Amino acid sequence: MGRKTYQIQGYSSEQIKALFKTDDKYQIGIRLYAVYQVSLGVPSRDLETLYNTSFKQILNWVHRFEQYGIDGLRDKPGRGRKPRLNEHQQQRIKDLLLEESPVDYGYNTETWTGIMLIDWISENFQVQYKKAQIYNVIKSLGFSYQKAKGFYPEADLIAQEQFKEELKKTLRKSS
Repeated sequence: MGRKTYQIQGYSSEQIKALFKTDDKYQIGIRLYAVYQVSLGVPSRDLETLYNTSFKQILNWVHRFEQYGIDGLRDKPGRGRKPRLNEHQQQRIKDLLLEESPVDYGYNTETWTGIMLIDWISENFQVQYKKAQIYNVIKSLGFSYQKAKGFYPEADLIAQEQFKEELKKTLRKSS
């Protein structure tokens, strides 16, 4: 039977791994240490598991370090997919969500939903989004998910209040 290994309390391995990405200095330090190990003669294939990346990526770090020094280990700007909507279109959607009602565009509700926004963007900008992706777009514009409360303009508010009062009386009698 082997020795027991220490179990970290309060953090999962995923949470710890995510901390590496919170600061550019951590990533550069890890990459620099990989370059250092290669300079000592450790094969990049032996480092794959330790650094949780491919040997080719480790060699890329080495080559970038040789060419650009420590700056070569930084992530290049502009990585990732470019947004399908330009800044003007994004601002238009932001204004739409803040200042306009779906009723103005023929929808039968006062609250914008993801599905309606997909339809509106498709009609106005000829850009197609899936249901899951539209919420990422909304979040990138600075909005968060809000659950709407039902409001029915045709409802009789006086009758509702009377019903609530009667319900309170009934509950008091039964307790």
